[in-house]
Amino acid sequence: MEPRSLHTRLSGVSVGHWTDSEALTGCTVVLLPEGAVASREVRGGAPATRDLDALAPDKAVTAIDAVLLTGGSAFGLAAAEGVMQFLEEAGRGVPTPGGRVPIVPTLALFDLGIGSSKVRPTADNGYSAAAAATTPLFDVGQVGAGTGAFTSQWRGTENIRAGGIRFAESTVGDLVVGALCAVNAYGDVDQGGTAVDLACVANLVPPFDYASDRVHTTIGVVMTNARLDKTGCYVVAQGAHDGLSRALTPPHTRYDGDGFVAVATGEVAADVDTVRLMALDAVSRAIRSATV
Repeated sequence: MEPRSLHTRLSGVSVGHWTDSEALTGCTVVLLPEGAVASREVRGGAPATRDLDALAPDKAVTAIDAVLLTGGSAFGLAAAEGVMQFLEEAGRGVPTPGGRVPIVPTLALFDLGIGSSKVRPTADNGYSAAAAATTPLFDVGQVGAGTGAFTSQWRGTENIRAGGIRFAESTVGDLVVGALCAVNAYGDVDQGGTAVDLACVANLVPPFDYASDRVHTTIGVVMTNARLDKTGCYVVAQGAHDGLSRALTPPHTRYDGDGFVAVATGEVAADVDTVRLMALDAVSRAIRSATV
């Protein structure tokens, strides 16, 4: 599916991609306004992440500067260095005696072997993606972190379907919740009527084959203009996984590293349970758009 452009109504949020269409990998940066608060929730069994522990409600970090979604599995986490460099040059980050330190939580998905397993997003590529995040308009589809992302992988390589970068927003009055997902799922996109395929379930029986399993993962960012603290963002990240569970069958397997960062920019007073429900809606619609 060819990329197409969407936009976010969230003020101060922009998205940029770096894409290698031949190697089938890439990375995606979400730049955030200053003071954005965030937390996270990881439920899949095989995550590859960086700096997510700092987002726990009991940790001292109070704001983040960007979120990076990347291909390349754990190798791709190196792209965060380039995003940090870009932000440092822009004067962003936590003030310290040694200068500002940008906070860039990062989640990676597994696309090694889909194209070239020797090409992984680097610091230079992360910098390029951050530099490309200049407007609220951005591409979705097989771009950025979703370039080598597919679904229905439990059905074998002959039956996989395009996943990629997907986006949807929910609005209630002035309140906006957007979900940007890189969909690279072991299971199927579920439009609400997918029955559990017991033939495929038989394939879930351990032990794992590390040469062929643990090669999936749906990751994403839920962004809202609500005024929430880190605990509220943690609740919203849980709601994001509720949306994933509705839109993917099976969700959160030990073969996936499913994770979400939830970010609040603090412009609109809102009830956290309302935001959580809107996150569920936005995530499920974003993932389901992979079949459109």
